[in-house]
Amino acid sequence: MRTFDLLTPAAAIEALNAALSAAQRPIPIETIPSAEAYQRVLARAVVSPTPLPEFRRSTVDGFAVQAASVPGPLHLVGEVMMGEISTLRVGAGEAAQVHTGGHVPEGADAVVMVEDTKEIVQDDGNGSSAVRRPSSVQVSTRLNIGDNVLRAGEDVQAGDEVVRVGTRLREQELGGIMALGIRQIEVYRQPRVAIIASGDELVPATSDVLPGQIRNINAPMMEALVRRCGGVPVDFGILPDRRDAFEVAAKKAIETCDVVLFMAGSSVGERDFVPEVVNGMGQPGILVHGIQFRPGKPTLFAVCDGGQPGVAKPVFGLPGNPISALVTATLFVQPTLWRVQGAVAPLPNFVAATLTEAVKSPKDLEHWVPVAITQDGDTFSATPISTKSNLIFGLVRADGLMCVPIGTDKLAAGSPVRVRLFA
Repeated sequence: MRTFDLLTPAAAIEALNAALSAAQRPIPIETIPSAEAYQRVLARAVVSPTPLPEFRRSTVDGFAVQAASVPGPLHLVGEVMMGEISTLRVGAGEAAQVHTGGHVPEGADAVVMVEDTKEIVQDDGNGSSAVRRPSSVQVSTRLNIGDNVLRAGEDVQAGDEVVRVGTRLREQELGGIMALGIRQIEVYRQPRVAIIASGDELVPATSDVLPGQIRNINAPMMEALVRRCGGVPVDFGILPDRRDAFEVAAKKAIETCDVVLFMAGSSVGERDFVPEVVNGMGQPGILVHGIQFRPGKPTLFAVCDGGQPGVAKPVFGLPGNPISALVTATLFVQPTLWRVQGAVAPLPNFVAATLTEAVKSPKDLEHWVPVAITQDGDTFSATPISTKSNLIFGLVRADGLMCVPIGTDKLAAGSPVRVRLFA
């Protein structure tokens, strides 16, 4: 009879990462339009072709001046129009009208905000009421050199490496890349992730169910998680509880995908074919089978080469119960999906909270408990949600997960806890 050889979660992750580091071959690189690269992983560093800003810009609406000339009256020499490099030159005792984002003309070393000035219109002496442009401005404040001016190259210089290889491209990176006029970039191809569910009782999530049947909700949950982590899910459908079906799916998955997720079939029962099948998917094979973890004790980690030396593809055997599957995928699969793309997983968001009810825990397992968060001013309370691992709405009602560490069998009400918020 097969049994588990339990590792701590930390030791299990270390074993997986070590195997990937030893043999993993990078995913291929592709070139795509920069505007379509959100959440993709950069494969070649972005080097700035130009300084940014490319010219001196005003950060306010006002007047370009020499700081030494203010406060006091200044002769107005003209206006800098937006979208042009002005030929005006500002001397001592002079000012040029400028607008936010516009060019700061030569000679000026600061910009005074319009609200710190008063325009002076010269009286022509004939009493005409015609609208006349001001001939000078009175400045009421002192300035330092550089006030309200962006220097050319203040953000980046030409030749600077501005985005590193392995960066997950967020909104701000895309903005910076587009600001430099870089229209195409090189990124790692999105990993193809095989999603393999199994069980004679399962039917597709879109199907009507007959007595004794269960909708396969793990597949759409895993597909969503894979997409959120930059991958492309490949649905292998629902396998019957037959070893030959597992073997056929495993062979195709290891040949055509970069990561393989089995859902159910990884425990030690007579219909749990995943461990034996995974050992036939190549070297080095199973690294971890059984983790001191709840929910998800029978989780399996492997790295397989599919018979191609130098290839290293992560293979996971996840529990079949929905809560167990999603929690283990969140904590273990998610960072691995980013790793195979050459990136570091996003840092999880934690909030410090006070436990509202006592929580019992198996002392020999790291126990992740779904909790609901309530906020009162700057303080947060965490209420445990009593549920079972096959009841998905236990997670629907939760805002995050809190961890009861190995060696602790109870947390009392009022205990401080850290809650990992769902993304």
